[in-house]
Amino acid sequence: MAEKINLTECLKKYFGFDTFKGDQEAIIRNLLDGNDTFVLMPTGGGKSLCYQLPSLLMDGVAIVISPLIALMKNQVDAVRNMSEEDGLAHFINSSLNKAAIDMVKADILSGKTKLLYVAPESLTKEENVEFLRTIKISFYAVDEAHCISEWGHDFRPEYRRIRPIINEIGKAPLIALTATATDKVRGDIKKNLGMVDAKEFKSSFNRPNLYYEVRPKTKNIDKEIIKYIKANPGKSGIIYCLSRKKVEELAEILQANDINARAYHAGMDSVTRTATQDDFLMEQIDVIVATIAFGMGIDKPDVRYVIHYDIPKSLEGYYQETGRAGRDGGEGVCLTFYSNKDLQKLEKFMEGKPVAEQDIGRQLLQETAAYAESSVCRRKLLLHYFGEAYGEDNCGNCDNCLNPKKQVEAKESLCAVIETILAVKENFKTNHIIDVLLGKETTEVLAQKHDELDVFGSGMGEEDKHWNAVIRQALIGGYLNKEVENYGLLKVTAEGRKFIKSPKSFKITEDNDFTEEEEETPLRGGGSCAVDPALYSMLKDLRKKLSKQLEVPPYVIFQDPSLEAMATIYPVTMEELQNIPGVGAGKAKRYGEEFCKLIKRHCEENEIERPEDLRVRTVANKSKLKVSIIQSIDRKVALDDIAVAKGIDFSELLDEVEAIVYSGTKLNIDYFLDEVMDEDHLDDIYEYFKESTTDSLDEAFDELGDDYTEDEIRLVRIKFISEMAN
Repeated sequence: MAEKINLTECLKKYFGFDTFKGDQEAIIRNLLDGNDTFVLMPTGGGKSLCYQLPSLLMDGVAIVISPLIALMKNQVDAVRNMSEEDGLAHFINSSLNKAAIDMVKADILSGKTKLLYVAPESLTKEENVEFLRTIKISFYAVDEAHCISEWGHDFRPEYRRIRPIINEIGKAPLIALTATATDKVRGDIKKNLGMVDAKEFKSSFNRPNLYYEVRPKTKNIDKEIIKYIKANPGKSGIIYCLSRKKVEELAEILQANDINARAYHAGMDSVTRTATQDDFLMEQIDVIVATIAFGMGIDKPDVRYVIHYDIPKSLEGYYQETGRAGRDGGEGVCLTFYSNKDLQKLEKFMEGKPVAEQDIGRQLLQETAAYAESSVCRRKLLLHYFGEAYGEDNCGNCDNCLNPKKQVEAKESLCAVIETILAVKENFKTNHIIDVLLGKETTEVLAQKHDELDVFGSGMGEEDKHWNAVIRQALIGGYLNKEVENYGLLKVTAEGRKFIKSPKSFKITEDNDFTEEEEETPLRGGGSCAVDPALYSMLKDLRKKLSKQLEVPPYVIFQDPSLEAMATIYPVTMEELQNIPGVGAGKAKRYGEEFCKLIKRHCEENEIERPEDLRVRTVANKSKLKVSIIQSIDRKVALDDIAVAKGIDFSELLDEVEAIVYSGTKLNIDYFLDEVMDEDHLDDIYEYFKESTTDSLDEAFDELGDDYTEDEIRLVRIKFISEMAN
């Protein structure tokens, strides 16, 4: 049948395109010939055309199984726009009432409909199965097919039931399509859909126009994002966060800074979600802040940047989400913020899930961490993950290639790694190999008697960061292989065995450093603008003068990070001053005026242009937790009882209370101190803080000695700050 049809003419007639992209034509011919077809094509490669065009050319109705209701509506509208006939494409899902579904069925029975989108949940409903058995089906298309695999980034158990249901409805060719899949996921999809013999079409995963960059996630992340968006006015962008709470907070902060942004997540009602999505497509909104629920199949070609506020749970998820940038081949910036703390948080979320699921989840997270921390070309790493070799050493369009690190010789290190992997019979993962190299007597090392091996401790001269880099780059170099389906066991390849016999030069670049120190960096105006040293020292002098006048320690007035922020952002009004971390309304009123005057004078005398774009307006902290803590303390509820009621540790409660008093709110906790503290202890600690020039806990410990607990010192410090500063 396929030979008789001039597909290029059909493409022009129905879609208005002159030529096919990549493998599209071959895929369509294979399907028209009645064969099962497996399509692996990156986002923006034109997957939907592979089933839309053949559905118009074949007898019967094509059934497209798709996971997202928003996506169905989008695609059905697109198909209807090509023809006069609205009945050409329909969808059946939970958003339709019975009358609407009856109308869809009438169109199908009359022969108008060529394309029917269904959600997997709707496909399994008995009445739908019964109905579909009565009509001629041209073929089945399973879109976003990675949802079938537990190893995919968006596993959905209902996808596992597709094959049995298809068998019940009736046989027809099957086409499965996905934008990301490792070898493991591909095998899983084919096996589950019973299409092991399907012809596979795999397009290159390389998107040369996308620029990849990973930055350390500091406390200043909101400011960096605002600065980036302001530098790219009018461009469309998506920002991904992992939690719904963060999505809403960040959208509010962006709106407060005059950025046309809107939140989007699965917890919102479908009317709001649809309206938000449509507004983004129609360019009524510039920026969407979303969880991963947003974007699957959204066909907006000119998204210019995708920012990951949090590192995604897997590289497949990362590839899928970054792939929404620059689908028209134009500019596409993929900016990711990474901190090791985020990974630990994600690992914590996995606790309580089945062990096998935890193992898979952890391994996917480790791959993402390796990508973020590595200093190798990001494109090379991504493509290697998807089983594709990238020949260039420098892609010229990622942060690592544009700022290459010095290479170091690691021939001996690679020999040590290969020897260790062979010594443990190629039966262990990266972490275990590194423990053996570093001579760590962990439970597993001792249980396996690996502390008795010759290689035990052979790598003690280097840190584990070095060994991680060697292993990652040896995988890319083809000397090692990681068995994904075996939870990441390391194996030595033939190339690796050759290397150990006659070693040659093997150069690596050390990993990027994302240590926790970077988490604590003082405010540095979006990374590019450092603290003004002259102003900083004047602000410190003013603080000292006031501290003498008012007879309080300097830190009680403003802490150092607050002064650093003032010397970066130059606030000159009380309103601007309250946007400085650690400065609440109370503090601004009490001490702010002189500081604002000094900053204003300094700016005028030195003709300093204040960085308008860095004056990030924060959203008033509507934290319900803080408000209810203040109310509980006013009602004299014991602090340990407050912690229990709020479901947090006592030390976490103290963190919250400290934040409240440090930003200028007065709290009286005497009622609690009288109950839990020895009076002499209280007086000693209070006197210490009165005379000290710092509020550092460590220094207080050293000075006061072991008789005082950390909680006691923190509680008295709260009382002191509240009374002296507020």
